[in-house]
Amino acid sequence: MQQPVQLGPKPLTREDVHAVARGDARVEISEAAREAVTTARAHIERLATAEKPTYGVSTGFGALAVRHIPPDRRAALQQSLVRSHAAGAGPEVEREVVRALVLLRLKTLTSGHTGIRLETAETMAAMLNAGITPVVHEFGSLGCSGDLAPLSAAALALTGEGNVRDADHNLVPAAQALAKAGLQPVRLAEKEGLALINGTDGMLGMLILAVQDLHYLLDVADLTAAMSVEALLGTDRVFAADLQALRPHPGQGRSAQRMAEILRDSEIMDSHRGPDCTRVQDAYSLRCSPQVHGAARDTVAYAETVADRELASSIDNPVVLADGRVESNGNFHGAPIAYVLDFLAIPTADVASIAERRTDRMLDVNRSHGLPPFLAHDPGVDSGHMIAQYTQAAIVSELKRLAVPASVDSIPSSAMQEDHVSMGWSAARKLRQSVDGLRKVLAIELLTAARALDLRKPLNPAPATAAAVAKLREYVEGPGPDRHLAPEIAAAEELIRNGAL
Repeated sequence: MQQPVQLGPKPLTREDVHAVARGDARVEISEAAREAVTTARAHIERLATAEKPTYGVSTGFGALAVRHIPPDRRAALQQSLVRSHAAGAGPEVEREVVRALVLLRLKTLTSGHTGIRLETAETMAAMLNAGITPVVHEFGSLGCSGDLAPLSAAALALTGEGNVRDADHNLVPAAQALAKAGLQPVRLAEKEGLALINGTDGMLGMLILAVQDLHYLLDVADLTAAMSVEALLGTDRVFAADLQALRPHPGQGRSAQRMAEILRDSEIMDSHRGPDCTRVQDAYSLRCSPQVHGAARDTVAYAETVADRELASSIDNPVVLADGRVESNGNFHGAPIAYVLDFLAIPTADVASIAERRTDRMLDVNRSHGLPPFLAHDPGVDSGHMIAQYTQAAIVSELKRLAVPASVDSIPSSAMQEDHVSMGWSAARKLRQSVDGLRKVLAIELLTAARALDLRKPLNPAPATAAAVAKLREYVEGPGPDRHLAPEIAAAEELIRNGAL
């Protein structure tokens, strides 16, 4: 059983987010966090009774911030804010993303900088622990003033309105799910509606999840690239440590080292090391794999730095400071996250692109060094993996389009009060598509390289690549006459998705 994730003075880690979003770990609010929340709330209640208006406490929001709201209308103000801002549209966002979003918002709410009441934070934690997932729609965030529509959908569920998915993933009214879990809907007080929705938590959650996925997919890319090098009778000499040290990028060195280790003790590699081999050098898609994969690794490392800084942040507007001041700020702007989300889409597309080139090379009888055309059992009668490469090419083309940055766009909103936005949520949504596309492309390279290695028999592949082929063969048969390929691609993709390689 997983350890509960503690919310307190110490920043959450990326592993904490994974544990809650994907592993359903429980969340606990520490005693220190409870004290911080209570102290900050006292400051808000003092300002709520003051004659001087305070933004978010006794005024309207955005372009309507000039209106002073009388005390008897302030609870209605907060509920109206959440209802009106829960204006999303489109498909439901994935459960893991919503759980990450709620956790990260709760992280800021328990920081002592938002002025929320302790009972509100406790109910939010209890919703997570009960497996209640608000229905959040894909469109509605411009990534400035945070992820307003997505966070408002989560806040609306907290008040017992809107729809949620229960622990069994059934679509039910929020009030019904809360009652079943023994929870009372929250009746929002001053500042709480704003505190619940003014953050960058959705885009940050998707960044953290994408980084975890890309770490594993880049390991898989090293494996499938090594299998392709082996199948194409390429050389592993270019992966030597002394050559890599001449260009000391850490990601490149790691990928080269991994590929060299994967190819160790290969009979196929040994079969063409002698003087009879007349090939001077391999194509770029083989020789330069560590450079491409390594640059992607280094980009992921930079993204982790940004994610960790954001995990140490408290994003709200206005914020409650230690001395009791409540100050407006611009920390809700998503640019720091949006840029890196867009940045990650570039190497994701490029790693897929080089994998597709390696696959194509194995299918071309003029470049595959003795393999049958398209790896077909009976070329002409059979087409082998010809159209699997078409599928790769179609996905790679789409990934190139998805690599166009969202964060260079800005659409003014709120009567020009919010006149420059980040589009970070959009960057995050397309990165998720990119990661999914890369997984599919690598699945096809895995299928193709495994078939090519089988066709090199009686020569045996390296122990590491042989183990990958054996694992795949538990789900997909070896070479033979044409079969329905779509289920085999799906099986290879699921193997990767489950981390089984």
